[in-house]
Amino acid sequence: MAWVRDAFSEVVETCLRVLPWPTLPRLIRVGHPGRDAPVLLTCNYDLTVRRVLRALRGQNAFLLVAPTRGINVWCSAAGGMFTAHQVISILRTSGIEREVDHRRLILPQLSATGVERKLVQERTGWHAVFGPVEARDLPAYLATNHKTNEMRHVRFPLLRRLEMAVTWAFPVSAIGGVILALGWPRLVLPFVAMAWTIAVALFGFFPWLGGRAEHGARETPGWTRYLVFFDPSIRRLLVVWLAFVAGLCGFEYWKDAWNIHALIGWGLASLFIVLLVGMDLAGSTPLYKSGLHEDRLLHIELDSDACQGRAMCWEVCPKNCYVIDTERHKALIALPDACVQCGACVVQCPEDALAFVTPSGQRIPIETIRKYKLNLLGRRAIAVTPQADAAHSGGSRREA
Repeated sequence: MAWVRDAFSEVVETCLRVLPWPTLPRLIRVGHPGRDAPVLLTCNYDLTVRRVLRALRGQNAFLLVAPTRGINVWCSAAGGMFTAHQVISILRTSGIEREVDHRRLILPQLSATGVERKLVQERTGWHAVFGPVEARDLPAYLATNHKTNEMRHVRFPLLRRLEMAVTWAFPVSAIGGVILALGWPRLVLPFVAMAWTIAVALFGFFPWLGGRAEHGARETPGWTRYLVFFDPSIRRLLVVWLAFVAGLCGFEYWKDAWNIHALIGWGLASLFIVLLVGMDLAGSTPLYKSGLHEDRLLHIELDSDACQGRAMCWEVCPKNCYVIDTERHKALIALPDACVQCGACVVQCPEDALAFVTPSGQRIPIETIRKYKLNLLGRRAIAVTPQADAAHSGGSRREA
């Protein structure tokens, strides 16, 4: 009945994916790997580990689970919990060097914003490469050792959007439902239905709602730039709310039970949910930087003289912003407006030819991007060191 437990865990962790779900850092043998089997590495977010293992069914490989505090790949890499230190730690403690003859390590592409591959190689002798964005592409990638443009490109399809709708709808409906159950139990089911309907609508219609701050937001003064009411997409969120209210009015009319006080109450409650879920709709996706992060106001600048066209920016960019001029051995930023300010290209560029630039024209030191990662408030804090991470999860690491 392992599949039943797996399905149950998938549902629970999807509903509560805003919380860390750590699994034990360790070495996992997939199939019957030999001494030339590929070595892959991922975070110790339980949902991710199980999905990677599912994608690797039928393969013979080794999977290293690095200690990232139970946070998914992109969030832990951006937040400083998934860096070269965590990769080095699991390489040294897992015993993988005794299992294979080669020293080639496949990292998830979305870890490129946090893991410096150069540092991994200098400290361990392992040559790190970045695999595809999606776990489902691993079999095709392992068969050819080649990553296509499709494998590099991050997307937010309907299924993923519905997963995020569940992630929002469950805690909102659960917390609100418990509160209502204490005094107004008859309102619990309508409230739960409302929360789920709004969350599904917001993420279902996300391509229309958008999530990217308009250029005018770059000039928004001070702290007001963080208010949802200054987000140009708020008008589209209000359209979703008005559509819900219109549906509510139609339902009341159909029931012939018109109650203006109930309509006002439910209208205000639904407006609160729309604003709560939509407040940082961009940050709930893999496509845009959080509206709470000042990094969304930055842009990438390329020093063409320093660039030697080694294509690491092209290799790790999740939005395919770069093209490589193979004749001139230069990278070109072909799609600057598609940039999600993840910083992966800055971290990985071997010539330090790329840098973030503020709206005022200030160039942020490259080492600042490499050393300091974003916390939940969008402020840059020092990445987790091996000592700090060991203090947090020393027991787990010793068992890896």
